Amino acid sequence: MSYLRQSVRKVHIRISAGDHLICYQRSVLIGGRSHSDVTQANPKVRWFTPDKPDNISVGRERIASHLRQNEGFHVDVVGTTLPTVRTAIRERDRYDVILGTTRAGAIAGTLIGRVTGKPVIVDHVDPIRQFRENNSPFFSIPVRIAENISFALAELVLYVYEEEYDRVSRYASQHMKTELGVDYRRFASPNSEIIDSVQDQLAEYELREYVAIYVGGLEPIYHIRELLMAMSYLPDWSLIVLGEGSLRGMLEEVDADQENIHYLGLVPHETIPGYLNVADVGVSLVDDPHTLKILEYGAAGLSVVQASGLAEERFRERVEYADSDPRSIADAIRRAGERENVEQLQSFISEFDWKQIAGDYVDALKSIK
Repeated sequence: MSYLRQSVRKVHIRISAGDHLICYQRSVLIGGRSHSDVTQANPKVRWFTPDKPDNISVGRERIASHLRQNEGFHVDVVGTTLPTVRTAIRERDRYDVILGTTRAGAIAGTLIGRVTGKPVIVDHVDPIRQFRENNSPFFSIPVRIAENISFALAELVLYVYEEEYDRVSRYASQHMKTELGVDYRRFASPNSEIIDSVQDQLAEYELREYVAIYVGGLEPIYHIRELLMAMSYLPDWSLIVLGEGSLRGMLEEVDADQENIHYLGLVPHETIPGYLNVADVGVSLVDDPHTLKILEYGAAGLSVVQASGLAEERFRERVEYADSDPRSIADAIRRAGERENVEQLQSFISEFDWKQIAGDYVDALKSIK
């Protein structure tokens, strides 16, 4: 990788978040790039993701795996921590391009790119709305500003949520729409050994006639309390909960006290298709049209209960909707259990297989010359 020696001019860019403005300088080459020119067909990639447990956040690793196995890329996926940032700066000769996933990964990736001169692609997968709703302005405003700077400094921004288009297009010199995806075949046709293993584990539980399942984070935003309360209206149903989060202690207490609720903790992600195989209905109660849970439930052939709101335009009549009231949730679970046309949702979900989504990342990486 060689650096191009060309004249550089300074450009002042104003980044805004509401009434908060920040100015900085960006180096722009006249007739060329200010970073190392990526000359090889498939650049080596250092991908910074949020530092979450692997079993909770797996999407980026799925894409990276496809890039390695099917596209010939060398991709190193790392959680965003101070040690991994320091390592990336020290190992700057071992990669050509930085990918940074919202939010910490994008911000850290931009910083590393400025220090090392490496080109940065921002992988913007979460809307600022969700972060703002769950954090104080003293935290959310600086994060928004930092993201805006990341957009402006990136070679390219991949974004998922249509609501982020105006902000991304305002600051990013190049941007591309993408989607979250699912490992469709793994959920639609689960491994028989995994199914047998899960069934053996669940044999110790007295599951009722129908089974609902929730997989994901255990935080208030996901209306976990309301879901647990809904089970008191569903005497013929059992609820299986898989995941980790701040409400874990509450789940453990409810599991001990309520016979039709079973909290199994955090399980290896490769076993989740086995758990979905024993369920009738998958539940997702976050107001988010792009949540991975719906994709996994639908790929597995489950009926789905989703929070009313933003997801309705995307999924339309393919799923049942509920507000955050426990009785509404119970009614939606009951309706979902009576559905017979689950193939409609499964067919729709098949369009979002990770292998197809990974094509966007191939195009993005190969666009960095």
